[in-house]
Amino acid sequence: MTEKEVLQFIKENGVQMVDVKFCDLLGTWQHFTVPVSELDEGVFKEGFGFDGSSIRGWQSIESSDMLIIPDPKTAVIDNFIEAKTISLICNIKDPITGNFYDRDPRYIAHKAEKYLQSTGIADTAYFGPEAEFFIFDDIRYDQTSNTGYYYIDSEEGIWNSGRDEMPNLGHKPRYKEGYFPVSPVDTQTDIRNEMVAEMQAVGIRIEAAHHEVATGGQAEIDMRFNPLTQMGDNLMWYKYIIKNVARRYEKTATFMPKPLFGDNGSGMHVHQSLWKSGQPLFAGKEYAGLSEIALYYIGGILKHAKALCAFTNSTTNSYKRLVPGFEAPVNFVYSSRNRSAAVRIPMYSNNPKAKRIEYRTPDPTSNGYIAFSAMLLAGLDGIINKINPGKPTDKDLFTLTRKELKNIPVAPGSLEEALKELEKDHKFLLQGGVFTEEVIETWIDRKMENDVNPVRMRPVPYEFMLYYDI
Repeated sequence: MTEKEVLQFIKENGVQMVDVKFCDLLGTWQHFTVPVSELDEGVFKEGFGFDGSSIRGWQSIESSDMLIIPDPKTAVIDNFIEAKTISLICNIKDPITGNFYDRDPRYIAHKAEKYLQSTGIADTAYFGPEAEFFIFDDIRYDQTSNTGYYYIDSEEGIWNSGRDEMPNLGHKPRYKEGYFPVSPVDTQTDIRNEMVAEMQAVGIRIEAAHHEVATGGQAEIDMRFNPLTQMGDNLMWYKYIIKNVARRYEKTATFMPKPLFGDNGSGMHVHQSLWKSGQPLFAGKEYAGLSEIALYYIGGILKHAKALCAFTNSTTNSYKRLVPGFEAPVNFVYSSRNRSAAVRIPMYSNNPKAKRIEYRTPDPTSNGYIAFSAMLLAGLDGIINKINPGKPTDKDLFTLTRKELKNIPVAPGSLEEALKELEKDHKFLLQGGVFTEEVIETWIDRKMENDVNPVRMRPVPYEFMLYYDI
């Protein structure tokens, strides 16, 4: 919609409130609400004022005033607010300079798309994330100086096979056997269908929804690919809708990569491709039907993969999933069809328009705007510098011997290690001014101070099992 169309829509549909949403540096939506009487055409240029010092990773208190600029193209009805409310995703400006804000993730995504076009290589980067999640019935956790615990429960959890549920009806998915069973084993078809309907209501095209591998209510809903910034917007809606529909059912949804021990974690495989003038650039006559450009793009992803993990696997919990020898693709190699490789080339179709790569290491805790932008810049670096990805690895990497795995690079073993890799390897992110040194430094400092150090300083329950009686 245009500004005028938004105002007309509000008038014709009896909208009462306007909810303005924006993304903080770490990937969480923030919002505030104003009555429709406060929205006019001027707001789309002048914005609303707010306190940027209260947003994670943003301004210091002495320079806190910021402007939020609604994007009229993002206008949709938010069905999770009782009063009829139109939602607008926003960009952030500095009121003193009049410039868009470098730490606004959506602006980073805009700059990434602009840089892509400036290279002349392509005009559109398509992204299609497959974000997995869990739907639980109960979650409790706490940490004090003398205690620490978490407790998760799900009616689907195989750990409840012997619980007196008055009556216990069984049909609980066993560990690693939750992929595609029908009801009554899969109890969540209705809730996923409602999530799909809400996503469609805000304009997101959905390709499929299904139960995922793990017991305890793991799921996946697949969105159709879209250009980078639009997919960043869609991923924000995706998480918002899933969490709020779960709440309608008195359940709780999480995108935490590894909430359960002993079963699969939640990843976010990211399909991506480049197009120019409406034509796909990744189809060709090289390995697996790829073009030379696509192979160079893979070369860039693999070269910078360890640094990318600081954005694509951005929590300490991410590295409970990224453990060599288990289900997550930690080996930085590429292959066709092979789901144990970090980069996979899907082979479902011979249509050149379907040719793409799938980067399988990321997880859904990542900030989509930032992660997609970083992946694009890594791929472009590969194309510009003609980085050869080496030979493909078509073996099952989980069955290789230590000797065979010796020369295959693997994902960092911790968030701290990933942040150190980003500190060493980030020049590719500075191209086109997409990322700034300040943004990267802020990300590293914030993650060290608020994620790495607090977790490093606290004992975890299993350490008492291991060490209390030493």
